[in-house]
Amino acid sequence: MSAIESVQVVDFFSGCGGTSAGLRQAGMEIILGIDEDEDAAATFQGNFPEAGFICRDIRQIFSWELESYLTRQRERPLLFSACAPCQPFSKQNRKKSRSDSRVTLLDELNRFVRRFRPEYIFLENVPGIQRINPSSGPLGRFLTFLDELDYCVAHDVVDFLDYGVPQTRRRFVMIASLLGDIALPAATHGLKNGLHPYSTVWEWIGDLPAIPAGGRDDGTRNHQAAALSARNLRRISSTPEGGDRRDWPEHLILPCHEGHKGHTDVYGRLSRDRPASTLTTRCISLSNGRFGHPTQDRALSVREAACLQTFPREFAFEGGLASMAVQIGNAVPVELARKFGETINEHVDSIAGLAGA
Repeated sequence: MSAIESVQVVDFFSGCGGTSAGLRQAGMEIILGIDEDEDAAATFQGNFPEAGFICRDIRQIFSWELESYLTRQRERPLLFSACAPCQPFSKQNRKKSRSDSRVTLLDELNRFVRRFRPEYIFLENVPGIQRINPSSGPLGRFLTFLDELDYCVAHDVVDFLDYGVPQTRRRFVMIASLLGDIALPAATHGLKNGLHPYSTVWEWIGDLPAIPAGGRDDGTRNHQAAALSARNLRRISSTPEGGDRRDWPEHLILPCHEGHKGHTDVYGRLSRDRPASTLTTRCISLSNGRFGHPTQDRALSVREAACLQTFPREFAFEGGLASMAVQIGNAVPVELARKFGETINEHVDSIAGLAGA
C-alpha cells in the first residue's frame, strides 16, 4: 500500500482546517479534527464530512476518547498535526504574558502522543515559540519529550513564500518521525536557478468578480467585503496600488499618524505582481494592515483572503465576517501543508521500500 493511500490524520487545534485541507490534497485521510471554536468547528465539519470532530478545549479531553477513532494496533501510519494557538508567542501580541494559559497547550499533546505513538507529528507556530525559555519553555519541553520517545525531529524557521504561498509569512515548522531520520521539504519557489518564481497576489485573486466595499458576489463562495465609512472610502481611493497612508492628502491623515513614520502597512494596498503581507486575524480590515485590494476601493473579501492562504475556491467558511477572518488568519496555508504532507508520504514510501528490499 502506498503512503498516499495509507496515512491517517488527527488534526489537533484544527481551526477551520487549513492543515487538513493541505494534507487531504496530499492524499491523506482526515479522521478527526479537534478545536474549541464553534464557528471553526462548523467550517471544518462542513468541509470534512468524512471526519469526526471534537469541539472542546483539549484540556478537557481524555486521551481515551480518541480510541473510537483510532487504535494502538493499526496497519496504517498515523499523523498528529498540532498547530497550537500562536498568539501567546507572536510579536503582534503586545499584551502577551508567560502566565497566558495558552502557553501550555502544546504540553497537552503529550498525553495523546504517549498513548497512540503516531508515526508522524507536524507542528507549525510563530518563530517566537523558540524564544520562550528555549530549553525549558513549551517548545523545549516538547522536543525533550519527543527525544525521550525516540522520535527523529527536523525543524526550522521558514518563509512560506519558499513553498508557493503568495504571502510573506515566517513560521516555525517541525516534523517528527518514529520511522527514521526525516528532513523538511526543500524550497520550491525563490530567486535561485531551478526554482519557481515567488507566487503573487494576482495569480490567486485576479479572476474574482469585482465587488464594492460592503458588497458580495453570490456566485462565489464567501466573496464578501466589509463596509467602509465615507472617509475611509476617500482614503482608499487616494491610495495607489502598493501605496499606503503616506500617499494621502493632508486632510485625510489620522491625528495619531501625524509625524509618525512607522506602521505604514495600515490602510495600505497590496500590489498585484508581488506577494501579500502576512495575513492576520483582521485580514479583511483596511485599518489593520496592508489588506487593501490592489485595484478596487475596498479591503480584501473573505474569499480573497482565503485564496491568499491558498484555500481552494470550494472551501466554504461559516460564521460572521469577523469570525471568518479570524479562521483564515489563524489557518496554516493549505499549500504549505500539502507540501509537508507530500514529504511525509515520500518518507513512508522510502521506509516501505527499505523494508521490502
